[in-house]
Formats: sequence, structure tokens, C-alpha cells
Amino acid sequence: MSVATLQEEVVYEDDNGEPMSENTLQFEWIVTLKGGLEALFRADPNVFVAGDLLWYPLEGQPKVRAAPDALVALGRPKGYRGSYKQWEEGGVAPHVVFEVLSPGNRPAEMAKKLLFYEAHGVQEYYVYDPENVTLAGNVRDSSGFFLRVPRMSGHISPLLGIRFELAEELVVYRPDGTRFLTYVELVEQSEEQQLEVTRERQSAERERQTAAKATAALEALRAKLRAAGIDPDAV
Repeated sequence: MSVATLQEEVVYEDDNGEPMSENTLQFEWIVTLKGGLEALFRADPNVFVAGDLLWYPLEGQPKVRAAPDALVALGRPKGYRGSYKQWEEGGVAPHVVFEVLSPGNRPAEMAKKLLFYEAHGVQEYYVYDPENVTLAGNVRDSSGFFLRVPRMSGHISPLLGIRFELAEELVVYRPDGTRFLTYVELVEQSEEQQLEVTRERQSAERERQTAAKATAALEALRAKLRAAGIDPDAV
């Protein structure tokens, strides 16, 4: 059997058969992080952002894979992918990976993920536990290994420029100071902006009508003066 035939028999699945999330809180954070990252790089055609997408780092080894809750690959074009096959992406591994914990995640599982991401080229790896409001960060150092970020509150991602703050929950700030919002918050913000535009238009219309009435009253007065033989422009 030829090498080409063997390659044709390799199947890289697009679905790992596992649910995207185990509860509503985990799902909300996955969507918020993925959506916030996508919005952050919306104008850059060469930054690929995905959520819960299977990543295959090695050609011919479909069992070697991971499905980060969110990933960012810099220098890779936007567009549809059934999975992220690294050898088809110029050999570029996802640069930044996010995982959102659920009660079902076990320490041994997360330790395995840490080793996987470190071994296959991820530059920054963040793990958020929304139940306990804890955030862990690992950034690859000059030696080529992950270095644990000692304090995550106030930490700025070297590659993404986003800032993390921890209070009652995680808050992620874009480089311009605006924060990542949930879908509901985005809708509320949009509605408030639309209301503000409506109020400004109504205020402008009232001012226009008031000015029009004043102009009409002035013209009426000028007409009365002219009817009485008085030149209003000479008064």
C-alpha cells in the first residue's frame, strides 16, 4: 500500500463528540471570550479566532488533538474551518488559548492540557474558573517553556494587548479600555445608543420647531409694522 493511500485513509474529525459546555455559566464565558476576541480583531483579515474548534497539530496523527474553548492564531486568515489542521496553516499553532472550567474538569485533565499546549507551540494559555472566580495564566518564556503568571489581576497579554481584572468576576479590557461584553450587554448597549440618538433627534426637532415659530412670529410682526407704514428695517 502506498504512502498516498495511507494518507487518504487518515480521518480528521470535525466533531469530538463532546458538548461545548457543561453549564450555562461556562457557556456564557466561552461565548463572551470568543466574541470579544473576534470583535477585537474584526478589522484584521489575518487573525483567526475560533471557539471549541478541533486543532490537529500533527499531520497523520488524528488522535493528537485538542479543542480549546477559544483560540487565537495570529497571521492566519479569517474564514470557515471544520478543524484547525496546523500543517495546512503554514505550520502556525494557535498563539493564545483559553479554557473555561466547569465542575466536570479534573486536575489531571487540566495538567494534561497544559502539557499539550506547551508541547505544541501555544504562546499564552489562560484558564478561567467562573465558579470560584480564579484565573491562571501561562506565558512561554525565552527558554521555550510556560512560565506561570504570578498575579493575573492587572496582567496584560503580551500578544493580544488585553488586560485581565478580577473582582466579583473576571473583567477583560481591550487595549482601548473598553471591556468584553456579554451578548445581552451588547444588545442593551446598542439599544441605549439608539435611544440616545432618538433623544438627540427629538431634541433637535424641538429646537427646529421653536426656531421656526420664532421666525414666523418675527415675520408676522414685521408685516404688521409695514402695514402701519413703518419700515421694520429702520427701527
